[in-house]
Order: sequence, then structure tokens, then C-alpha cells
Amino acid sequence: MSKTVSVTLRGIVKRFGELTVLNGVNLEVKEGEFVTLLGPSGCGKTTTLRLIAGFIKPDAGEILFNDKVVNDVPVWKRNIGIVFQDYALWPHMTVFDNIAYGLKVRKVGKREIRRRVKEVLELLNIKGLEDRKPSQLSGGQQQRVALARALVVEPDVLLLDEPLSNLDAKIRVNVRGEIKKLQRKLKITTIWVTHDQEEALSISDRVAIIHDGKIEQVGTPLEVYESPRTPFVADFIGQANLIEGEVAEIKEGCVEVNTKAGAFTVSNAPLADLKAGGKVFIVFRPEDVVVLEPEGPTPGKGNVISGEVRYVYFMGNIVRGEVSVEGEVGVKIEIYNPKKYRGLKEGKKVGLYVPPESIAVIPAD
Repeated sequence: MSKTVSVTLRGIVKRFGELTVLNGVNLEVKEGEFVTLLGPSGCGKTTTLRLIAGFIKPDAGEILFNDKVVNDVPVWKRNIGIVFQDYALWPHMTVFDNIAYGLKVRKVGKREIRRRVKEVLELLNIKGLEDRKPSQLSGGQQQRVALARALVVEPDVLLLDEPLSNLDAKIRVNVRGEIKKLQRKLKITTIWVTHDQEEALSISDRVAIIHDGKIEQVGTPLEVYESPRTPFVADFIGQANLIEGEVAEIKEGCVEVNTKAGAFTVSNAPLADLKAGGKVFIVFRPEDVVVLEPEGPTPGKGNVISGEVRYVYFMGNIVRGEVSVEGEVGVKIEIYNPKKYRGLKEGKKVGLYVPPESIAVIPAD
């Protein structure tokens, strides 16, 4: 069986010619942890994965497996399993031979190869497909074969580069759930690359958000969603209202922020990083906005703003919309009880309330 391994990146820099793709990346992946590298195309996440795998070397910094620096250790000596975006299955080989390939390269005996291939076939529920070629498999089956090939070598670290991007949406949801269950069962240190926020939040122990070659924030899915530390993270993860403002006052553990949309009291703020007069962004999620009837009661002091509905989209169990405040700030809203708000229409005047504990504050610098 594979042993449990941690992966550490220290000050990683990677350049391709004059282009700096990674600029001082630091990351610690604990033993048996599932960490996702999340970011837009071209941010450096796949380059990070290729560095960990050993396909390329960093221009500066260190990569460690446990406490051992592996910068100069070749791919075949790192004992990693890799699943690529396009699966990279040999088209002329059967499923059995595709899965067994890595073991044959390692000169494992035939009897042991048969035992281990049979084991992963059962583990991934693809027993009975051993004699088929990749062209005879569905996308989901090909994905499972690629994963089986990575797991059969009993890797210390499992690396997955956009492994579900070629699957249909429904199959993608089912397969990612299966992979997470499998990872928990096997306790393999796993690093997953994706640009899909929902995928990252649903499957990860922690998420590392990469932007322009730097890691902007690392945290649990709940942490990066509820408490983003930079404007990019706030805007990139899910839907968010991101409004510029200025700190008016700090008192009794709360922050008063003035914005173009109105004044807000915030109880969820990094007080040590703020000062009166400082430029900040306030962030709150559309689902945290309470839509008030024009003459209805205010569920709290302050944090009430008024505006006009720009648009409303009915989406079954959810209504999504946007309210124009002061004619220039658009506040996104999400309502999970559409029946209660059937009168919400374009052009209607409404009040909005945002609870102090639902707002995050990010220093502008």
C-alpha cells in the first residue's frame, strides 16, 4: 500500500521565456488531504500540478514530499498517480492493459499485476470491461479507467488535472462524488485542478485560489465563500455583491462603512487591519439580502437601502434579480421562496436589508 505523504511548495517561481507563470507560490498539503487548485484559465494551476509531478522544474523555490526536497527527483521516482483532462488512454490497448501499464513499467510480477488490476476494477465498479478498448467505453467509463490506472500503482500522491471536464453535467456530479468517497477511503494525498467553483467547493477539504501566478487565499470551502480576503476571491467564488467604501467608524467590535449604496454596519470584519478613513470593499452574497415590502417592517437597525428592480429571473425554486441603488450600484439578490415574492417585478421600488454578520470587509490595499 502507498504511504501517507504531505506536499509542500516553498517560494515556487516558474518562467517560460520572459513570461512569469508562477511568482512565489507557497502551499502546504497535509497528509491524506484533498486540496483543489482553483482559478481561471492561464492563472498557473496546471503548471503548479506539473511541477509537483516532476514534468517540469521550478526556476526558484522548493518542492517537498514530507521533508524531502524532490526538485531533482524524476517523475518515475516520485510515486505519483496522474489523471489527465483527456484521460490519455492507449487506444490500441484493452482496459486491462491500460490499467496494468504502470505496473509493467515497474516490472511487477504477472500474478501481482492481475491481483492489483482486479482490485481496482472492483473498487471503481468497472469489472467486466477488461477486454474492451477505450473507443468502446462511455466518457464516464474512460474516466474510471484513467483513475484506476493512477490508483493501481498505489501512489503516495494523486494528481488530477480537470478530470471531469469532458463529462456531461449530470455524470460529472455523480463521478466527483464517487472520487471523493474513494479518496476518503484510501486516504491518499490528493491535489485536484479545476476552474469550476462548484466542483472545488463540493469536493475539497481546502481550496487554494490562484490568480496571476499567485495564491490569493487558501481555506476550507466555507472560509473562502463566507470570508474572502481579496476582491478577486470575493468576485470569483460564486455570486457576490462587491461595493467600494470607506471606514467611517470602528466601535464596539463593529465597523461602520459608507458606500455609494448607503451606510453599513459590519460585525464580521478584520478590525486589526482597518482604520477610520481607510478604503475598503464590503462583500455580501445575494442569498443574504432580505427583500422588504415597501411599507414593511425593518428587521434590524441600519443596513437598509432602497432601490428599483432592474430585472428578475424565475428559475423554479429560486428567483434571481438585481436592484439598482442610487441609480448606479447594482445589488444582486436571490430568493429561495418565489411564492412569497410574486409581486417582485422590473421597475418596482423595494427595500433591501443586509444583516451585519453577513457582510465581509476587505481592505482595498
